[in-house]
Amino acid sequence: MNKAIFYKERIKIRRFYPLATAILAGFTAYALLRIGRMYAFNGAASVWLAVLDRGDVLVDPLKYLPALVGAGLGLAQFLPEITQKRLKLTLHLPDSRRAMMLGMLGYGLVLLTMLFAVQLLAIGLYLRHLMAPELVHAVVSTTLPWYAAGFAGYLFAAWICIEPTWRQRLFDALIAAGVMRLLFSSDALRVCAPLLPWIAAVVLCALFFPLHSTLRFRRGRQD
Repeated sequence: MNKAIFYKERIKIRRFYPLATAILAGFTAYALLRIGRMYAFNGAASVWLAVLDRGDVLVDPLKYLPALVGAGLGLAQFLPEITQKRLKLTLHLPDSRRAMMLGMLGYGLVLLTMLFAVQLLAIGLYLRHLMAPELVHAVVSTTLPWYAAGFAGYLFAAWICIEPTWRQRLFDALIAAGVMRLLFSSDALRVCAPLLPWIAAVVLCALFFPLHSTLRFRRGRQD
């Protein structure tokens, strides 16, 4: 049963996932080449001063990309479930409904983790050649809320798609917009570092929202 569910998920994202991978790779290469150009033309001091004096994150062109990729993957996975009425069939399969939904969400989260981990690793390794480890850590830790927004965007997109009533969807969208705004509330270097445990808790809580809407869908809630 699990193999069939995962195969179905792979079919749904077979076009989106390679596209998202290519976009992430392209923007990451652009951001890193921009830093390399600054280093080549102005020297190492310019890169260090950009971080120490101005508080630049250096990879700011990537700021909203994880959130867009996460939301896009959520739509690619769960919008067909609703528009093509697949979710009702899935929930009538002889298996735990919660386990099936967690399996679908887990599949998407694992794929996102792979993408984000490779991107973050590339950023960290590249910056290690240009800056001290303390500065690399400062830059990388500043980007972590962006990746949290990617996971949250995925879960919120799934939540809104699964929700069976339009009135509740609008309410869910407002909550999602508010949380995403908080995750992008500051560009200052490492300002969100003390809040990372709370940000992780918010993302973990967002995992339960699609499960709640799945229960409402199964109970036949409608406008």
